Amino acid sequence: MVACAEACIGHDRSMPLPADLDQLDADTLRRLLIEQERELVWRQTKIERLTHELALHKRHRFGVRAERLSTEQAQLFEETAEADLAAMSEELEQLQPSAGTSTPRGQARRKPLPPELPRTEIRHEPDSTTCACGCQMRRIGEDVAEKLDYTPGRFTVERHIRGKWACAACETLVQAPVPAHIIDKGIPTAGLLAQVLVAKYQDHLPLYRQEGIFGRAGLAIPQSTLAQWVGQSGVHLQPLVDALKADLLAHPVLHADETPVAMLDPGAGKTHRAYLWSYSVGAFDPIKAVVYDFADSRAGRHAQAFLGEWRGTLICDDYAGYKALIALGVTEAGCMAHARRKFFDLAAQGQSQIASEALEAIGQLYGVEREAAELDIDARQRLREAKARPILERLHAWLLARRTQVPNGSGIARAIDYSLKRWAALTHYVGDGRVPIDNNWIENQIRPIALGRKNWLFAGSLRAGQRAAAIMSLIQSARLNGHEPFAYLKDVLERLPTQPYSRIGELLPHRWQPVACA
Repeated sequence: MVACAEACIGHDRSMPLPADLDQLDADTLRRLLIEQERELVWRQTKIERLTHELALHKRHRFGVRAERLSTEQAQLFEETAEADLAAMSEELEQLQPSAGTSTPRGQARRKPLPPELPRTEIRHEPDSTTCACGCQMRRIGEDVAEKLDYTPGRFTVERHIRGKWACAACETLVQAPVPAHIIDKGIPTAGLLAQVLVAKYQDHLPLYRQEGIFGRAGLAIPQSTLAQWVGQSGVHLQPLVDALKADLLAHPVLHADETPVAMLDPGAGKTHRAYLWSYSVGAFDPIKAVVYDFADSRAGRHAQAFLGEWRGTLICDDYAGYKALIALGVTEAGCMAHARRKFFDLAAQGQSQIASEALEAIGQLYGVEREAAELDIDARQRLREAKARPILERLHAWLLARRTQVPNGSGIARAIDYSLKRWAALTHYVGDGRVPIDNNWIENQIRPIALGRKNWLFAGSLRAGQRAAAIMSLIQSARLNGHEPFAYLKDVLERLPTQPYSRIGELLPHRWQPVACA
């Protein structure tokens, strides 16, 4: 069991000490000691940071300044605070595994699940009941643990029964191990956790509303308990999100966009503008993946931090935050839809005949793209060179000529200036069959976030925003790959506790296969 725990996700991943220390030479021992010392320093630093962060959250959670919030704000703040506290406690427990196994002093015993709920028995028995001495063991009892499961509108109880077998001759006791769960000693099954996460991050139902829904189904689970489950689940899912990000950064073409999200400052009792950054692989890539990154501002350093050493082609708008990446060697590809939108707004208002003429030319470019959509990379590039490039050359000459005919500062002048300034980026796609004509692909992936803001009102904290971004990355990537998010998360949450870290890539949405189909 110990070996399994060390190899599985969410457990200690520090460098193990070899058994034959006496056989190692001095240089190898020195390197080993240095690695161990680095690990200890990193672990202690993280423990101190989490302990400090935990203290600050507790102060905000129980501080009087939280009373300044409105009733609805207070409810959302409550669930955020509980989830953040649970997440930090879970991280500290993983860093100090020996200290996290005992039940905290003074913790109330869990109430038994209502007896009227339907129950399904799941029996766990040893593979063999023959003792090592050769005697047949006899069953002397059993341990029963109950887990709460949920399907839409209905609660059920899983009764996990572990028989105890003993050998009368040598007094050996054998029992099947406790099945691994995301939340040890907790009542929720992977199905119930998946339901809570999907409802919160896909259907945008705050936890206090879910509490009411569960109550109508027969069991009102307190909002604080749901929040703790969300926080703990987020910690265990984070390695999977990190692996998804690593896979995304292995691709040469990426889309990027960002959208504002309000973030609560509980100490001040008000919100400020934060941003959710979105990154996805290219629209023509057979792999479908999107990763959201929550940050407390729109500063370009956040994009730099996310992309790191990646140097490929980035499809983005003209936002200045991306310019530092371009200076570092990232190739910029523009969005023709942005250029088109500036002419469209003028034409829709009937303000410019020139805008209508520009829209006609851009429409021809999109007509070429419809022809190229199903082609492979090389064929797409050849078609663009043959049909799109002549249109672009004529459009460029036309824009230059028209610019001399319109007054500075007018709407049509600004639209033309945008296209001319961005011309190299806007036309980059013609010479690269991997690059789409616009950034609409990522804008479609960020749309669920924009719709959800009406229900969220705000992110309760930076940690809460990052947790939401991580879980929504998995949900949206699952949807892109044709998976039902509930089924995907339920299966992943069941497998994560025993999945070796070296094989975590098997659980990524674009590689995932249900166990039954494996």
